[in-house]
Amino acid sequence: MSRYRGPKERLSRALGLNLFLKGKRYEAGKSAFHRGRNFRPGQHGKGRHKISEYGLRLREKQKLRYMYGVSEKQFRRYYEEAAFSSAVTDERFLQLLECRLDNVIYRMKFTTTRAQARQLVGHGHVLVNGKKVDIPSYQVKAGDKLEVREKSKKFAAAAIEGFVGEIIPEWLTSDTDSLRGEVVSAPIKDQIDTAKLIEINLIIEFYSK
Repeated sequence: MSRYRGPKERLSRALGLNLFLKGKRYEAGKSAFHRGRNFRPGQHGKGRHKISEYGLRLREKQKLRYMYGVSEKQFRRYYEEAAFSSAVTDERFLQLLECRLDNVIYRMKFTTTRAQARQLVGHGHVLVNGKKVDIPSYQVKAGDKLEVREKSKKFAAAAIEGFVGEIIPEWLTSDTDSLRGEVVSAPIKDQIDTAKLIEINLIIEFYSK
């Protein structure tokens, strides 16, 4: 299954969680969730819906997958890598998602959404340790230095002009004026905000069955 390309608001409403797919600046007053439309889309959206145990696990999995904008194949591969590692599965799973280059660019506030970050990376605007990397899924590691190419800084700066997002995570440093940053360390579970929005144990159960 490829990445979702349909209406973003509809997806958030269907899963019952604001996934912030349009960015914090948009969410400030225009999103359906801010207008009270936090029920399922469609004619019967406000009806009562009984959900099975499998359905609960599936919904949590979909929430996290759509947040990071990865395909089902990629998502399962991250789980399998985490499950066979010596680390705690749920924390390693989240680390693999967080350390994607497109996500790190988003976390450094060089873009307002992960989709925008994916485009920035895919078009070759990002340097890792001075070398161009155009693979959004590239795994960064502690000590890596990231920056937007000099020729691309005007484009990137225009995209985040006036944007006030969340605080930069502790495991990163970032200068949004020069569009440079560094990965200080691998993130731990407590430093990953998405872990607070979903029940990661249900996702582990989904794949381990």
